[in-house]
Parts: sequence; C-alpha cells; structure tokens
Amino acid sequence: MADLVLVAGAWLGSWAWDEVVPGLRAVGHRPVPLTLSGLAERQGLPAGQQTHVQDIVGEIERRDLRDVVLVGHSYSGIPVGQAAERIGDRLTRVVYLDAEVPVDGGSFASGWWQGQAAFESVLADNGGDWAPLDAAEFDGQGLTDEQIARLVKGATPHPGRTLTEPAVLARPLGELPTTYVKCLLDGPEPNDVVAALLDSERWRLVTMATGHWPMFSQAVELAALLAAEAS
Repeated sequence: MADLVLVAGAWLGSWAWDEVVPGLRAVGHRPVPLTLSGLAERQGLPAGQQTHVQDIVGEIERRDLRDVVLVGHSYSGIPVGQAAERIGDRLTRVVYLDAEVPVDGGSFASGWWQGQAAFESVLADNGGDWAPLDAAEFDGQGLTDEQIARLVKGATPHPGRTLTEPAVLARPLGELPTTYVKCLLDGPEPNDVVAALLDSERWRLVTMATGHWPMFSQAVELAALLAAEAS
C-alpha cells in the first residue's frame, strides 16, 4: 500500500480528486487529496510559494505518511517538486500530472509563455489573484459540459504570491524517482525544462489521450495509472 498525496493545480482543491479516490482505494492504496492554503475550503488564508510547499510537507509529517507517492497537477508540480526533496526517505515516487516543475530561483510567473511581466499584469488586473477560467477556456480538453460546469463552479481565485515567489531546490530534480504524465490534448510534447529532465535515468514519460484535467475527463484511467506508478 502506498500513500498517494494528490495536489490539484491552480484554482482547485481536494474536491478535484473525488472521482479518482475510489479507484485508488479499490486496489489497496491510500489516497490523501490535499487543499493548499488560499484555495477552495481554505480560501482567504494568506499563502506564498513556500506556504504551499509547507502545506504538503506538513501534512505528510502530521499524518506520518510512509511510502509516499507525491502527485502534482499543473501549477502544483512546483510546490510538489520542492516538497519531494524535503521529505527524505518517506518518498517513493513523484508524479507530475501535465504539470510545471520547479526551477531553482524561478516561479510559475517567470516561466509564463508571454513573460513574467505579462503574467504579473494579469494578476494586478484581478486584485493580485489569478482569476479562474471561464467555461469557454476549457474547450478542446476532452471534457463534457457537465465536467466543465463542475470545474467552473468549484474553482476559486488563486493566490498571486504563490505564482510569483521563487522555488528553492537543494538538489537536482533528476535525482528523484519521477514519472511525468503528458496529457496529449494539451500539447503533444513536454516543455523544454521537462524534456531535459527526462534524459535522467530516474525519470520516465507516460502519456494520456486526454486534456489538462484528467481527474475529470478520464478519472478511472487516471486512477489506474497512478495505482500502477505507486506499485
């Protein structure tokens, strides 16, 4: 049995894993979906990048989790990657689910495709937070109308400081046992940072024929994939 700590991406909380959890429990694993500070039921709590790292490390230590598989989706790959190197021999594997990965001294904003200044302008226009997507922005991601409606209804503004504060790494990510899951409807290839890390003998690439939110669009398939990686 593995402890799978599940951390969804921007705007989402632990509720995003509701359809994945049963499949993991059914094969004997223990899923631990986690809501980061400032999001979902924890909305309003102050949060920066290192707050989110400590949310993850603190939950693992508080519950004395062992044989941990850390799963980070989208934005949350950044705090998950930092947490992974801080939990020592509790870690079994990191799984990045169509995710960003931390770069020492870099942030989500610094890797934004239009540049950091453009992203910070987006945050400023929304009072310092990142506004959730509207329904039309989920098009082409393999989601049903019902699934899109759930995402839109459940999403909360994402705390801006978590996106602009730099990551802190003590060791190269390539040293950790890692699976990167690329969701093909969101682009056929990992970004350049991930592509370089996949050269490590400790990293492997897996693909899913769906979009960026597989915990909604292919929950059963995702649970099976995560169970296999945990085993």
